[in-house]
Amino acid sequence: MATFSYQGRDSSGALVKGTVEANSADGVVNQLVNGGVTPIEISEKKDTASFAMPALLQRRVTLDELIMFCRQMYSLTRAGVVLNKAIRGLSSSVPNPVLREVLADVENTLNSGVSLSVSLGKHRSVFDDLFINIIQVGENSGRLDLAFKQMAQYLELEKDTRRRVTSAIRYPMFVMIAISVALVVLNIWVIPVFADMFQKFNSELPLPTRILIGTSDFFVNDWEWLLIGMALLFGSVSYYINTDEGRLNWDKRKLGIPLIGSILERSMLARFSRSFSLMLKSGVPLIQALSLCSDAVGNTYLGEKVRNMRESIQRGESLLRTASASGMFTPLVLQMIQVGEETGRVDELLEEVAQFYEEEVDYDLKNLSSYIEPILITAIAGLVAILALGIFLPMWDMMSVMQGG
Repeated sequence: MATFSYQGRDSSGALVKGTVEANSADGVVNQLVNGGVTPIEISEKKDTASFAMPALLQRRVTLDELIMFCRQMYSLTRAGVVLNKAIRGLSSSVPNPVLREVLADVENTLNSGVSLSVSLGKHRSVFDDLFINIIQVGENSGRLDLAFKQMAQYLELEKDTRRRVTSAIRYPMFVMIAISVALVVLNIWVIPVFADMFQKFNSELPLPTRILIGTSDFFVNDWEWLLIGMALLFGSVSYYINTDEGRLNWDKRKLGIPLIGSILERSMLARFSRSFSLMLKSGVPLIQALSLCSDAVGNTYLGEKVRNMRESIQRGESLLRTASASGMFTPLVLQMIQVGEETGRVDELLEEVAQFYEEEVDYDLKNLSSYIEPILITAIAGLVAILALGIFLPMWDMMSVMQGG
């Protein structure tokens, strides 16, 4: 999108000016006319070089801050506070400087006569398409307060899902980090001591011991090659994943990871069902709702299946038929979709589908540690066995030689 500056007159004839983002000047005209502004002059702003902090150093707007923003906007709009005054009050009170700057710009755009959804659309790094479209529907229906309430509830459920997933993987990640640190310590400080001792006996060492000593030598003497190899691997994988084909393949393979893949898939299907239900409840047309949910699902592979559903519905097929052909849903879920389609309560049944998936995810997350613990114990036992064989086998051989002598 390009940035355009404009001058125009509002319904009272007052001169207004500001900036908007659009694909073309025609898009600017449509935005201004819809906002009650008659454009006089429109010009595209050229980008100028300016210093910007690296993306990793910039502070982001967290999910908690978005939830608080939606809650506060719900209360203010329901109380009848004028929209630009509500945004101005929040921009002066939020602690996050990034969100403060975004809200200040939203207020300036509102003062120029542009709608709230268009003003938020200038900042898609903070407000995604789902958020913007829900707000747009709320504006068109005159229930902006309800739109903010629905978004707050949706974001709270999203936050709860993320919290449960993070809590479930915290223990396995801690164990893996501990194992990695132990391997580094053993290879750099412990094994070299035994290697020096074994060399004094000038005897042939067993294969496990030679492997341990070779690995330790690589860690101590050729560690820079290890770092270079890891950097190249990380860079090449990151580059591939950032391509369209790489992202699609990676998102597809994630769903096939043992134990974790099925949890990820059901979590994403719960997100799809809840966002789809939210869009339908808000009055978004079915085709547009599917388009938005294909991005909101958070997985390129599943998003592609959702887009295929949209195309099938455009050809005149029913929601049940397209959902069945996608292969994403279980027979029980398909029955719920069928009932919703027959009774005209698709949004309500989709919300129940989301709850069904969330309950399954919650159950599996609670039992994830019990599934992973045997695998971790086996891995640790194997590591200890390799170390024990590598260190004690030559010692036993030496003891046998000494006893035989």
